[in-house]
Amino acid sequence: MASIQKTFLEINGKKLPAKIYREPRNNVRASIGKRAAILRMPARLDKAEEHKQINWFINWVQKRFDANKQLHTQFFGKGYEDGDTILIGERSYLLKITRTDRKTHSAKLRNHIIHLLLSTNDSETHLQKSIQHLLSRVIAQDFMPDINRRVNELNNLYYKQAITSVNLKYNHSNWGSCSSEGNLNLSTRLLFAPQDVIDYVIIHELAHLIELNHSDRFWKLVSDAMPDYEEKEEWLKKNDHLCHF
Repeated sequence: MASIQKTFLEINGKKLPAKIYREPRNNVRASIGKRAAILRMPARLDKAEEHKQINWFINWVQKRFDANKQLHTQFFGKGYEDGDTILIGERSYLLKITRTDRKTHSAKLRNHIIHLLLSTNDSETHLQKSIQHLLSRVIAQDFMPDINRRVNELNNLYYKQAITSVNLKYNHSNWGSCSSEGNLNLSTRLLFAPQDVIDYVIIHELAHLIELNHSDRFWKLVSDAMPDYEEKEEWLKKNDHLCHF
């Protein structure tokens, strides 16, 4: 019978989410997914062999992180420090970090300077996630007028549908979504992508205002507006790891 164990591995002093599957299989397989490191091994192994395979898995993951710095960024953030410059598209932001003995974190953007007020009463792992979300929020506010204008330009050009709202959110599960009520949600991770790729995701979601599915008719709506849309999809697949705060 298959089972799954959720745990953490210590990688470079930080906790990495991991999933250990015990299932009917004859071999051991390790991989690194978008959210966790994954080990799959036979359910019938005795405790000694299990322990051996888990130790192998930990060493295997550590080697992958040592060889690929992007993995560290993907799971633990970019490790922002006071005075860093953040480049998003053609815009740059100076980061000013102040640490105080308070319960919560906050962020404000003034004249392309992001002021982060960070609590000292937080774990390092949670702190990095909080910084990512704070940066995403304030930079999204700065880009929102341009994104909203571009959505309306492309809608007027190709679809002419009613739009209820346009939102930028730090979403990891998808690049965008569209509801039947006409609400378009775009991931702030798109801000790291070239403009033509951003346009593709906007067009994709606008097409859902007509077809809330991925039928042939839907894809024709997309291809009529952007014949080379598959190139944009390929860029997103290849560069997903670069699009993180």
